[in-house]
This record gives sequence, C-alpha cells and structure tokens, in this order.
Amino acid sequence: LLATQPKEWEKLKQHHGADIKPRFLGYLSREITRRGALDVLRNGVKDSGCKFRLAYFRPASGLNEELQRLHAANLFAVVRQLRFSEKTDQSLDLAVFLNGIPIFTAELKNPLNGQDVQDAIRQYRNDRDPREPLFGYGRCLAHFAVDPEQVFVTTALAGPKTRFLPFNQGRFGGAGNPPVPPTRAGFPTDYLWERIWARDSVLDLVRQFIHEVEAEDDRGRKTGKHFLIFPRYQQLDCVRRLVGHARDHGAGQRYLIQHSAGSGKSFTIAWLAHRLSVLHDADDRRVFDSVVVVTDRRVLDRQLQRTIRQFEQTLGVVENIDHTSRQLREALEAGRTIIVTTLQKFPVIAEQIGELPGKRFAVIVDEAHSSQSGESTKSLKAVLAAGNLEEAAQEEAGARTPEEEIDERVLEEIRSRGRLPNLSTFAFTATPKPKTLELFGSKRPDGKFEPFHRYTMRQAIEEGFILDVLASYATYKAYWRLLKTIEDDPRYDKRKAEHLLKSFVELHPHAIGEKVAVCVEHFAAQAATEIGGRAKAMIVTRSRLHAVRTKIALDGYLAEKGHPWKALVAFSGTVKDGGESYTESGMNSAGQDRVISDRQTAAEFEKPEYRFLVVASKFQTGFDQPLLHTMYVDKKLGGVNAVQTLSRLNRTHPGKQGTMVLDFANEADEIKKAFEPYYETTLLSEETDPNLLYEVQGRLLDCGVFATNDVESFARVYFDPRSNQDRLYAALEPARQRFVDLDPDEAGDFRGQLTDYVRLYSFLSQVLTFADPDLEKLYVFARHLRRLLPADKDELPREVQQNIDMESFRIQRTSRGRIKLERHGEPLEPAGSKPRAGGGAEELEALSRIIEALNERFGLNLGPEHRVTLEQIRAALEKDAGLDASAKVNTRENVRLTFDPKVEDKIQEIVETNFDLYKRITDDPDFGRALKNFLFDDYMRRHRRAEELLKLQESKTLEFKSSLRWNLQEDRKDDKHVTHAALKTIAAFLNTEGGDLLIGVDDDRKVLGIEHDRLENDDKFMRHLAQAVRNGLGDRAGTCIDPKTQIVEGKT
Repeated sequence: LLATQPKEWEKLKQHHGADIKPRFLGYLSREITRRGALDVLRNGVKDSGCKFRLAYFRPASGLNEELQRLHAANLFAVVRQLRFSEKTDQSLDLAVFLNGIPIFTAELKNPLNGQDVQDAIRQYRNDRDPREPLFGYGRCLAHFAVDPEQVFVTTALAGPKTRFLPFNQGRFGGAGNPPVPPTRAGFPTDYLWERIWARDSVLDLVRQFIHEVEAEDDRGRKTGKHFLIFPRYQQLDCVRRLVGHARDHGAGQRYLIQHSAGSGKSFTIAWLAHRLSVLHDADDRRVFDSVVVVTDRRVLDRQLQRTIRQFEQTLGVVENIDHTSRQLREALEAGRTIIVTTLQKFPVIAEQIGELPGKRFAVIVDEAHSSQSGESTKSLKAVLAAGNLEEAAQEEAGARTPEEEIDERVLEEIRSRGRLPNLSTFAFTATPKPKTLELFGSKRPDGKFEPFHRYTMRQAIEEGFILDVLASYATYKAYWRLLKTIEDDPRYDKRKAEHLLKSFVELHPHAIGEKVAVCVEHFAAQAATEIGGRAKAMIVTRSRLHAVRTKIALDGYLAEKGHPWKALVAFSGTVKDGGESYTESGMNSAGQDRVISDRQTAAEFEKPEYRFLVVASKFQTGFDQPLLHTMYVDKKLGGVNAVQTLSRLNRTHPGKQGTMVLDFANEADEIKKAFEPYYETTLLSEETDPNLLYEVQGRLLDCGVFATNDVESFARVYFDPRSNQDRLYAALEPARQRFVDLDPDEAGDFRGQLTDYVRLYSFLSQVLTFADPDLEKLYVFARHLRRLLPADKDELPREVQQNIDMESFRIQRTSRGRIKLERHGEPLEPAGSKPRAGGGAEELEALSRIIEALNERFGLNLGPEHRVTLEQIRAALEKDAGLDASAKVNTRENVRLTFDPKVEDKIQEIVETNFDLYKRITDDPDFGRALKNFLFDDYMRRHRRAEELLKLQESKTLEFKSSLRWNLQEDRKDDKHVTHAALKTIAAFLNTEGGDLLIGVDDDRKVLGIEHDRLENDDKFMRHLAQAVRNGLGDRAGTCIDPKTQIVEGKT
C-alpha cells in the first residue's frame, strides 16, 4: 500500500493517527472474513473514506503506463512451515501470499519418505480444522495436495467430507501426469510451481478464473449457499491456449475443442467468453468486438446461461437473446460484448456477421446435445401410420434426432459461407464426426485433422467424473449363450440363473412382448436395488411404433407381475396403430389426474415411481439423469450415435458405482469401434465363450510366475476370516519376485494375460455364478497380484490405479449375490476400514465362511440346503429390532444374554424345514455351540460401531487404550509397557468370551485417535498391530483378531 497508494495512506493516517497499522489490518481482516479474499483482492476496501486496491492485475491493454507500473509492484511471498493456529503448534508445508493476503496453501509429500498425495489429502481432511481462520471459507482461495506424481486441489475444507479434485495434465490419454523425459530434470508435477504458481498466472487466476458462485435449485432460485470454483487443469489449459492463439493470429480462425462429458464444459465456455471479450493483440487493438455464445436449446440452456451470468463482473456485459431474430441483429450491430443465443438462430448470425465486415466476432458453438425440448425432427413424418413393425423400423431406420438435424444445418451454413476473415469459431463437442473434424480441426503434417484441445473420455472416467458405460456391456446373444451354457456344464452353478434363463429365448427382432419380459426380469434381478433402490432404466426402440407398443406391453407386464414401478414414453409427432392415435403426452397422461406435456416428460421421470423410459429418436442425446443405470438397446447404433446414446448412463451419483447395457440389436465389435476414437484406449472386451478363462489360466501358468500351489496358499489366507494383511503380502511375494526376474518382453506378456483374465472374469461374472473354485481362487489371486507388480512405464502410476480406477467399484457392485471375491473394495486395506457393500453381498460371503469353517472343523459336508437355512436364520435375526438395539448399547456379554434365546427360537423353527441340521445342532453340543458362536460373531461384526461402544463403561469385554505404542505422558515410544498393556487385554479376551478393544480412546472415553502412535497411515498401523499380536501372543492369536478402523469425531 505504501508503494502503490501513498497518498491514500496519508489520508487514512489523519483519521487513525499512530494506530493506523493495527486498526487498518484489523479492518482488512474483518472485510476478508465478511466478503472473502477473492472479492477483497479484486475490488479493494474502503476505510474511513479512503479506497485501497489490494492487487493490480495486468491491464488488457498496454497503453496505460501507470497501470503497468502498479501491476509490477505486486508483492508475492512463499512461506514454508507456516504456523497457522494460536491453539496448537501445527504448521503447513507451504503457503502463497499475494500482497500479504494468503491465497494458496499446500501440503507436499515425498514417497521416498513413505507418504504420497493421498496422505496430504488425509492431512487436510483430518488435521486441518476448518474453524481455524486460515481455513475458513473464502479466507484462502485454494488448498493443494502435492507429491512428485500428482496434484489435487480443493477450495473449501470441510473435515472428512472435503472433496479434492485432480489437477493433473493427463497421462497418455488417461489420468495422472506424463513422466519427465530423460532430456530434462524435474518432476511430473513441476508444472504447478513453474507455470501455475508463476506471478502472472496467479494474478490471472485471481482475476479471471477463480469465482464465487451461488447455488440455485432446479427452478433457478438462489439457495444462499456459496462455493468457490477453481478451474481444473484441462479447463485452464484449454482457455489459455485458445486465448493465446487468438491473440497471436486474430480473427478468421476455427478451433475444435473435444472435451468429454464430465469436463465441466459450461464453465470452460464461460471463462473463454469473458477472456475473449477483453482480449487485445500485440498492438493493443481489441481482437473481437463481440463474443457470441451459441447453445442448442430453443429455451436457452439454463446451466450455461446462469454460468456465464455469474462470471460477469461488469453488469451489462452479457445479453441473452432468446426471443426474436431482430433482437439478435440489433445486439450484433450494437456490438454487445457477450451475446448468448440459440443454435436455431445460427443462420441469422452467419448472415449478419457477413454483412458487418468492419467488426470482428468470436462465435462459441456448444454442441447440439439436448432432446428435452420436445421439438420434432424433420426427418420423421409428423404422423406415422406404418402397417406393421417391420415397415416402421425400415421407414425410420435413418431418422436423425432434432439435435443431429440442427448440427447438420449449422455445419452446412458454415461450409457454404467458407472462412470469414472477421469471424473466429470455437466449436465444443465431446464426439466430433469426421466432417466436424475436417471443418474445425487443426490440420496435421500428415494431412489428418485433430482437435485443437482434447480432454478424453478415458481421462474423465479415470478421474471419476463420469462412469465407464462399457464396463458392463453385453449383447443379448452373448447373454443368452452364457446362460445356456449352464444347462449342461457342471462347472457352473445353474440355480442362480434359472429364472432368467426361462425368460431368455431366441428373439425375433420385433418380438416386443418377449423383450419386455426380458427387460423387466433383468431389471428386477440385476438393477432395481442399485443406487439405494432408485436405479432407472431406458429402453431404446427402433421406431415410434415400436415405442408405442413397447410402452403398452411394459405397462401390462408390470401390472401382471405386481411390480410397483411405472413407465414413461418419449417420441415426437403422432403414431396411428390399430385404429388408435398415440402421442407422447397422451400415453404418459393416461390414468393420471393431470396432463403430462411433452416438455414435462424429463421432469416427470425424476419422480421415484417412474423406473422405465421408452424412447424413439428422442432423449438419446443430452438427457442428463444421474439415476439412469441400465439401458436396453433395441436399435441399430453406430458411430457417434452409439457413443451419445450409451453415454446417457455415464453421469455419476452418490451410490452409483456402475452401469449396465443389454443390447438386442448390435454386436460388441460395432460398439467397440464406435467408442475407440473417443476413449483413446480400448476398454471394452467381450468374449462369449466362458471356456476362454481356462485358456488364459493355462497361459498364465505357463509363464512360470506362479504355480497352482501359490494360488491355493493365497486363497487359504484370503478366505480365512481371521487372516491379516501381512500374510496376504507374504503369500504374494514369491510370485512378485519371480515377475521381477522376467525380461521386459516376458513381463509385458504376463501382465497382459493377467489383466485379460481379471477383465474377462469380471465380465462373465455379470451373468454366471461360477461353481469352479479354481477359477475364483485364481481371480482373487490375479487381482491382488496385479496391484503389487512393479509399475510399467507406460501404465498409470499405481496410486492412480488404486484411487481412481473405477473397476474396483464396478466389480464390487455387479458381483452382488454372485461373486464373493470382490466385496472388500480395495484389497489391501484393513478389514472394515471402508464402507460395507450392500447387505446381500456381505451376507453371502459371511455364510460361505461359516459353512466352510464348520465343514472343516467337524468333518461335515454342509451343502446348499443348509446354507439356505442359515440365510433364513440370519435374516430373521437381522430384522429383530430389539436385538439390534441391544447390540448397540450393551456390553458384549450382555448382548449374548439377549442373543442366545433369540437364536434358540430360530433353531426350533427349522425343525420342519431342515431336520438334518436341527438334529446336528441338538445332538452334538460342540457343533451347536460353534455354530451359535459363529452366528454371534458374525452378527456383532455387522452391528458394532465405535460411537455406540464409547457410551459404555469398561468391562471384562470392553476396554479403552489411549495408544498402541506411544507413551503420551512422556511423549516417547514405549513398546515395553504401552504395547504390553494392549496385548494383555487382547490375550484376556481371547481366553474368555472375546471382547472389544478401542485404541485411541483414553480412560475417560475421550477420543484421541491413532495418530499419536506416529505410524504414517492407517495401513501401517494395522500391520504394526497384527505384527505385535503375532510377536507377543503367537501366530494363532494373530488369526483370531478382527481389527478395523472407524472415524469418530473426525479422528481414526
């Protein structure tokens, strides 16, 4: 302030006198708290009539020398180990200040010291209190978690709920950062401090990119909830590269930006529009007089409209044109700064720009992608009156959606007018067609065209912004053939698929009734319980007549089977069939107490009772419904249309961990070919012959990395409920070491075979329950071994695979009730440290372990009928509210007093349904006792929570320990006394009735957390605990504990 505004400072000094510094700084701090650092840096503060600027940004023009001098006077500072609290001595690794105001913080981690970016994220979530002034909302603009390989960023800390987004460049078309070439020194993440945190870049971020947005509800009403937006790397890079090229080359250019769904395209367009609107060239001339943003909706895209409006810093800059073409002409002639209009008016824009050669324009075209407006497509007759389904399908086979027709008109308009020297066009699309690439793309030396900037579908999937819709794709033929194999193949358990098999027959293309039965039965068995029981499905039909008849058949089948679900239909115009006329509104309104118009179909589908949407050339592009989980495709798809249609499923939603496609009309190779240009890698693999598993199994064994006994050894450890992680590592180590000794070619071949096996098994598991234990054992062995293999230089870093690879979530979800191997989430995490999967999956796994243990211990052969009985007993216990309440509030021994009579009652009830098991329990006391103990342990494992145990007093089955190895009073490691005390408790529990030991809780039940033990992460703590038990009490004791971590009061 003294260097840039000395006169104002002297004026203020007359008001405050000698106290000017503390009084001004106190006022400034209050203003930052009230308005946020962003607003203060942009707009300054007023104190006692004196106005101060807190930052000087680079002027758009270089004509004003005084502004240039002030811009150069900005002071930047980087502070290491910044102590941020008056209550503790905690410190941050790094903070960046602009003119004395903190704008960025960072936690830096070094894998050579055993920590990585995930540790930095955990540190922010668990150890950085949002109530500290520095971490309050708006006080700091962004917080970075950094290691040499990756960068993540957040704008607001919220404890364990803090959401960090990747801020990475992308690696070979996927997530992560590219490796540093051998020709230069540095780290994969050095772009952060060399480019992003450079002086001019930081000022540009503060002025142009970081924004505070007020959230709105579905009706556009402000909610009062504010949040800061920090650009993702591809958004920032895209806008800066486009602006830089436009500055250097002026008007008359064309740019193609291929950004996948999930890229945050609305924000990218808004940033670009505002940057272009103030852009000056090297001679300080304005590059564009007006910026026109063109979207595809007759009613302007609300999200895009709101986004651009909210980024507006000067009122009157943005004008929305959504009425007449005359309104648009007047705005263009008047040189309005930013004009937002619709694709339908594009011919007017093109004509008007051609007639205004003295003005320069930037036109940003957002792809045609919405089919929610109800507009009819010109390639479909207004009234369809086909005699039969075959005629209807043939007549409408080549029909284009309204969006495709608009696209065609826009492209034709641009092509016919050629390049206009006063017009630059910026075209955004996720799925460019060849003619779009040729028209807007950048020409390469080899004559091919490519996008100016790209954010791939693969990267969006790997970074977790969209789902992989090909992960669970199956053609109907493949699905049917796989189900048929179980009839005469003893290696497969056919019981689970029998009800599906009955409804699967070789279908005629127009056998609508049978297809509806297949869809409903598949949905009921596979999808209805997904996303917390809210999953929805879309049926894509061949023609409007197909859609009408499918809707009628679907309504009838749902009513006949007593399903509580409803269906809607979407098609344009009128369909005449059997003397009746059908419209979308008429069919959807039937039986309702109100009329549902075409424009209300999308909103109506959001209601929970509507689970099916039948479509014909509508809603196949742009339809954004995150609860859409399953798609039944009964229409030939190809190219961009295939990608856009299947991508209706890719939106993320809490609890949505995968999708499902059942395709009646296309071949897997066709879909694969359609997706490849946009994935940049082939993620779809479909093999219809399950015997391929045995072929790949043989090839893997031939590689010499592992033998059958290695798989058996690992399986014994993995499926032992009392096993722990170091035994898993030990079981895999021989195979890992043999892999390391392979030459590069052999290693690459083995890695590929291993990956093929895992993917093939996970695909086939969507359909079949494998009864061959060798296949299941190899699957879990292969999946764990794959994660331990040293990273290949062409693969993503392992930490990226572990943290953002959607495959682990996908398998966990789709294997529910079928594959017991994949319900642990990440394989090497401590048991229970992650949320449980659905009840069905956990239930089957636990019962398998109970039956296996009883068979082994008593030399029995308990089979499927006994498993069914145990399922019934467990289900009955699960529903008992009194028992659940007792488990939550009582000590272990008191819960047992309630549990025993309950389970005895259930055993009495099986006397008629399973007399054999009843006799075993009553005739063999040891067997009966063991079974009850297993059931009790299983019940307690699922019903015990640390929060409830903390409400109880210590007892002979419940104890609290402040730490595992650290003497908190003397602040030193003390294995001899502290660890010994914990082991004594564990030994006492093991020698009596068992018990619960909570580590990280003092005697007064105050939660301290396990961080005091100074082990780098939860995983290392669990391994240390397991090792301590084995060392102190023996290997047998190590198999009898069931440790898990839980977060209470923000501490582990």
